[in-house]
Amino acid sequence: MALIVVGGHTRNIGKTGVMAGVIAAFREREWVAIKITQFGHGLCSANGEPCDCETADHTIAISEERKDASGTDSSRYLAAGARRSLWVRTRQGQLAEAMPRVRAEIGKAENAILESNSVLRFLKPDLYLAVLDPSIADFKSSALRYLDRADALLYSGHTAKNTWPGVSPALIARIPAFRIAAPAYWSDEVEHFVQIRLGAFRQNVATISVT
Repeated sequence: MALIVVGGHTRNIGKTGVMAGVIAAFREREWVAIKITQFGHGLCSANGEPCDCETADHTIAISEERKDASGTDSSRYLAAGARRSLWVRTRQGQLAEAMPRVRAEIGKAENAILESNSVLRFLKPDLYLAVLDPSIADFKSSALRYLDRADALLYSGHTAKNTWPGVSPALIARIPAFRIAAPAYWSDEVEHFVQIRLGAFRQNVATISVT
């Protein structure tokens, strides 16, 4: 089983596109795709606007997407070829309460891919892809906290100049970097990188099983 996490420093920079790119490129892996959204004070962490993520009776909600053309991020996962697509919503700071159910879903999957930064507090993925757009100054604290764990940086937008306060240029310089662009937010170079990493992971699993 492979476990991939896709995160990013802010919203609307191509994270869902990267998720769809991985799923489509390696469709034979029958991904279970999971989007994690945290809400608070009636505002969604996905876009900072009023939302319907919050439920009246529960601090956690998990729903399964059934349609591949509803226009939601979770439907895009299905359209890309995911076997299942789930949307997990929790209150800000309460993701820990949802993790037993998230882990249960991952445990049932052939392979799993998650769109989230905060989930890195609880999981150690085989591959973590961080999407960055240097033209946007906002940098989520969760993205900064786990930036040093990124296996690759995927730069979207039209500039590669990094001007984020508090982000070490030396840290960024040592992480493999690739350019992606709308609307696909994917590239042959990124696909090749992921293919190599998934192959290396599969080889390590085979070696462990033999020994």
